[in-house]
Amino acid sequence: MKNLFLFLTLLVLSFCATAQENQVEKDSTETQNLDEVLVKAVRVEANSPITHSNVSKEELAKRNLGQDIPVLLNYLPSVVTTSDAGAGIGYTGIRVRGTDATRVNVTINGIPYNDPESQGTFWVNLGDFASSTESLQLQRGVGTSTNGSGAFGASLNVLTDAFSEDASGEIFNSFGSYNTRKHTVKLTTGLLNDHFEISGRFSKINSDGYVDRAFTDLKAYFLQGIYKDNNTLIKALTFGNKEYTYQAWFGLTAEELKENRRQNPYTYDNETDNYWQDHYQLHWNERLDNNWSTNLGLNYTKGKGYFEQYKPEETAADFNNIIEDNSDVIVRRWLDNNFYVLNANVTFKKNRLEIVSGLSASSYTGDHFGEVIWGTDLAPNANIRDRYYEGDATKNDFSIFSKATFKIDEKLTGFIDLQGRFVSYKTNGLNSNRVPFVTDAQFNFFNPKLGLTFRNSESSSFYTSYARANREPNRDDFKAGVTENETLNDVELGWRFQKENNNVNANLYYMFYQNQLVLTGDLDDVGSPIRATSGKSYRLGLEVDANVQFCKIFGVSTNVALSSNKNKNFNASIDGEVVDLGNTNISFSPNMVLGNAFNFYPTKNFQLSLLSKYVGEQFMGNTDSEVSKLESYFVSDFNIVYEIKPKAIFKSIVLSGLVNNIFNKEYVSNGYYYTYDDTWSDPNSVTTIEGSGYYPQATINFLMGATLKF
Repeated sequence: MKNLFLFLTLLVLSFCATAQENQVEKDSTETQNLDEVLVKAVRVEANSPITHSNVSKEELAKRNLGQDIPVLLNYLPSVVTTSDAGAGIGYTGIRVRGTDATRVNVTINGIPYNDPESQGTFWVNLGDFASSTESLQLQRGVGTSTNGSGAFGASLNVLTDAFSEDASGEIFNSFGSYNTRKHTVKLTTGLLNDHFEISGRFSKINSDGYVDRAFTDLKAYFLQGIYKDNNTLIKALTFGNKEYTYQAWFGLTAEELKENRRQNPYTYDNETDNYWQDHYQLHWNERLDNNWSTNLGLNYTKGKGYFEQYKPEETAADFNNIIEDNSDVIVRRWLDNNFYVLNANVTFKKNRLEIVSGLSASSYTGDHFGEVIWGTDLAPNANIRDRYYEGDATKNDFSIFSKATFKIDEKLTGFIDLQGRFVSYKTNGLNSNRVPFVTDAQFNFFNPKLGLTFRNSESSSFYTSYARANREPNRDDFKAGVTENETLNDVELGWRFQKENNNVNANLYYMFYQNQLVLTGDLDDVGSPIRATSGKSYRLGLEVDANVQFCKIFGVSTNVALSSNKNKNFNASIDGEVVDLGNTNISFSPNMVLGNAFNFYPTKNFQLSLLSKYVGEQFMGNTDSEVSKLESYFVSDFNIVYEIKPKAIFKSIVLSGLVNNIFNKEYVSNGYYYTYDDTWSDPNSVTTIEGSGYYPQATINFLMGATLKF
C-alpha cells in the first residue's frame, strides 16, 4: 500500500506541473524523409485526431535485454501484457483497452503481420525484433485505415531500421535470471558511393522461463539492402526466426498455483512448439516532385511448423484408425502457409491539403494436417507419420482507401478517411477433431473515419473523431459456428498540451459494438482463447498521459486509464437454464490501468528509471462470477543505462541493467475460466461447474547487458 500511495501522490503532482514528452513528435508541416514515407499510409501525424503514442528506437533500447516487444511496450497507456512462461520471453501477448491480441492490427513497414486465419500476432516468431526497429506507433481505438485485419481496439505499426550514413557495428550480450541470455551482432556498411547500404543483424535468445521447463530457444536474423538518392529509396529486406518452446499454454489450476507456482504439469519431454517463419519485403519510395510521392511494397512470408503432443489412451476413430483403441500416441499438428502482399499508395501534399490514397491486396494459403509419430499400438498396415487429418484454407483480402487532411482555417483542421475492404475465406477438409470443416464466406466492408483538430493556442489543441470498423470471424470462430461479422463504432474526444519539451494528452472514448466476439475465458485444445458473440456491448474510458521534466536531472512519465467495459443484457446458460444477467463486465477488461516512470539523469550519459504498473481486477469470463476474477496487481521495475565513451577501439560501450518486479510480488497477469454442465451427480438436474486457471509471472529477477559499438 505504501508503494501505491507514493505512486498516486506523484501521479497527482505530475498533473499539477507542466508536462514534457521525451520524444518530440514532428509537426505535420515538416517534410518527411523517405524512410518515414514507408509507413505514411498507416501512421498519423502529431496533430491528427487519432489517439496514439510514439516510441523511438532510443526508448526501446533502454530495456531491450531479450524480452519481447509487448513487454517493452508495457508502460504505454491502456496496455496490459502477458507471458505464458512468466519471464516475458516466448509466448507473450498484448491487450489494449481490454481488447485481445487478435484485435490489435500489427504491420511491419506497412505490411500486415497478423496471421490471416487466427488474426493473432505471434511475437515468438519475431525474436529480438526490437533491435531492428526504428520506431513504433500505437494507435488506440479504430485508428486510421491500415492494411490486413481491421484494427478493432488498437493498431501497432513498426518501421524497421533506417539507413545509416556511416559504417558501424554492434555486439550485444545480456544475461539474467532463469538462464536467460541474448546475443546480437549488427553491422552496416554505411552509404557506399553515397547511394548504397547493406546492413544486418543476427540474434540468439534463450531462456529457461520462470515456469519449470517453459524454455524458449530463438534464432533470428535481419538483412537489408538500400539504394537511395534525393528522390528515391529502395529497400530490399528479409528477416526470419526459428523458435523452439516448451508447452506452458494451459497454466496452473488454483490448487497447483498455491502448491508451487513455478510447476509445469506437463511431463512429456518434447511437448514443444516448433515453427520457422521467413519474410521477404521490397519497398520502392519515389518523390516525384514537391507535391507528389509514391510507395510500392511487396511481401512474401513463408511459415511452417508444428507442435508435438503426447496423448494417453486414445480412441482409434479419433486418429483415422492409425492406432488401436486405448493406445498412447504422440502426434504432431502442422501448419504450412504462404502469404503474399501488395501495397501501393500515392501522396499529394500542397499548401493546406494532403491526400493519401492506396490499396492493399493479400493472398494466404494454409495447409493444416496432423501426423502420428509414435503409438504404443499401431493398427495393421499403419506407418509412422501417417496423417490422421488434413485441411486447407485460402484467404484473399483487398482494401482500398483514401484519406485527406485539410486546413479549414489557421486553427481548424479536418480529417476524412474512407476505406473499402473485401474479404473471402474458404476452407476444405477435416479439422483436428476429424470433423468436416468447409467454409465459403465473403465479406464487404465500408469503414469511414472523420475528425477535427482545433488548435486554440500554440501549445494547446482539441480533437474529436468518429470511426467505424468491421471485422470478419477468425478460423476458430467459423469452427464454432460464428458466421456474422463484428461492427465497432468509436468516438474519441481529446486534448493535447505541449509547451517546449513538455506535454499532456487526455482523451475520452466511447467504443460501442454490435456482435462483438468477446473472450469466453475458455481455451481450446491448443491453448488458444475461445470467443463468443456478446450482442451489444461498449467500452467507455478516460486516458491521460503526461511527461514532466521537473528539472534538468529529474523527470516523470505517467499515464492513467479508467474505463467501464460492459456487455449489454448478457445471456448465459446456468444450471441448464438460459439466464439474462443484464449488464456484465467484458472479460479481461480491467477498469483501471496505471503506468509510471521516474527518470533520473545524474549525468548526460547516465540514466536511472523506476517504472511501476498497476492493473485493476478483471474478470476472465463474462458472467461476473467470483470464480473468474483475476486479482489486481502492482509491480515495479528498475532500469539503469550508462554509456562510456572510450578514446580508442569502440565508439561507445553501453551498460544496461533491468531488475523486474523489484518488490518480489507474486502476481498473475492472465488466466482462463471455464464452465461445463454436470449431470452425473443428479441425472434429473443440470449443475454448472466452474473452474479457472492461471499464468503466474516471475518474482524478482534481473537482466544485465553490454553493447559494444564500433
